[in-house]
Amino acid sequence: MQLLKDMIINKGKVREGNILKVDSFLNHQMDIKLFNEMGKEFKRRFEGQKIDKILTIEASGIGIAAIVSQYFDYVPVVFAKKTESLNLDKEVYESEVHSFTKKKTYKVRVGKQFLNEGENILIIDDFLAKGCATKGLIDILNQSKANLVGVGIVIEKGFQEGRSVLEEMNARVESLAIIEKFEDGKVVLK
Repeated sequence: MQLLKDMIINKGKVREGNILKVDSFLNHQMDIKLFNEMGKEFKRRFEGQKIDKILTIEASGIGIAAIVSQYFDYVPVVFAKKTESLNLDKEVYESEVHSFTKKKTYKVRVGKQFLNEGENILIIDDFLAKGCATKGLIDILNQSKANLVGVGIVIEKGFQEGRSVLEEMNARVESLAIIEKFEDGKVVLK
């Protein structure tokens, strides 16, 4: 997706530890025109698939998933919560997730009433690196006996093992931009 690739090249900043900072358009400040184009592209890539719900993880995935939902007839967006809360139901699906950027392991939870057996679920997230977050979401889907249609990723770090981890779980992975490597402080895209 050329618009996204241009944004990554022109506005992305490479940080130490293979971190790509894209907070000016993706995961702090959101470029809604870009999000709309991403929604159209995910619709094109998953055309013909029956989607009942979109599943993501807080916080960065929520905005993207909400826009993507518009292109799938406004199906509900469900997001896994990272923190316990008094208003979270007691009946939850739960999985452990390790965050690459935060260097922290935490539990993510989805209320059982929001994922049902037999539903067709599209997972949407902002980044794919080692695949930990998506693997946790797939675990939650398996607990609910819902069907995974596919995984839509905005930016994939192609030099890390995330895609192969997910494909070994029989997940169809569609990434809008794939980073081949970081070189001399610059992003090299596939």
